[in-house]
Amino acid sequence: MIKSALWMVGTLTSFSLMAVGVRELSGLIDTFQILFFRSVIGLVIISLAIACSGKGERFRTHRLGLHGIRNSIHFAGSYGWFLGIGLLPLAEVFALEFTVPLWTALIASTFLNEQLTLKKVTAIALGLIGVFVIVQPGQGVVNFSSFIVLGAAICYAIAHSSTKSLSATEHPLTILFFMCLVQLPIGLCFSLQNWQNPAGIQWFWIVVIGITLLTAHFCMAKAMQTAEATVVVTMDFLRLPAIAMVGVLFYSEPLEFTLMAGALLMLLGNLLNIYVPENKHQEAIGKSN
Repeated sequence: MIKSALWMVGTLTSFSLMAVGVRELSGLIDTFQILFFRSVIGLVIISLAIACSGKGERFRTHRLGLHGIRNSIHFAGSYGWFLGIGLLPLAEVFALEFTVPLWTALIASTFLNEQLTLKKVTAIALGLIGVFVIVQPGQGVVNFSSFIVLGAAICYAIAHSSTKSLSATEHPLTILFFMCLVQLPIGLCFSLQNWQNPAGIQWFWIVVIGITLLTAHFCMAKAMQTAEATVVVTMDFLRLPAIAMVGVLFYSEPLEFTLMAGALLMLLGNLLNIYVPENKHQEAIGKSN
């Protein structure tokens, strides 16, 4: 569990840096074009990494269909997430995204045969309550932009569950290689209509986004290899207080009391999930002993 938590630290840092890069490019470069460049940079780096490792078999897979489905859905989720970052405060985007554990738990229990124990459900419930405390439905936050991010969250949940399935037979580098390979032509096709050449500092942020794509998903894939999907994604709640501070320090976004209260609930859920041992006699939700 400790090893999985360390890999998730890399995941959280990478996603936070990626969000900053997307915010800096929002309104300047078309979202599809950002996704295209992200895939180009990722494909070059990951191909070099595999080539230098001398293990050419990592360029191959026997599960091309699942890679295609996973990465098409993940592309749709990334598009919604990138749009949301340009439309909503960073903390609100991440809070809405944190409905992912609920969808992941349901998908993983259905398709990956992972058990929904009382401890997992309680941890996820605490996290989701924290999300509602932050979002405050009816206060103007839940609007069309919010539904875009919620749709992205469902896409990410499917992608996470697919990653867990793939990680049983595929090396993380193989998963990353096919993610870039599949998403590159999709991004190119959609970006041609509004193509514009990046300039100056925009190239820096494009490179940051491309690199953090790899580090985020490599760390996530490694974490998935050492823990169940629902545990890994629940730990991802720690991303919210981190990005909230980024919003406060760099974008003058307000640090609301409700944000801190919601983040505390999420932290409690994480601590419960990581440190409280399962009762050997505890029944899985919906399953008999």
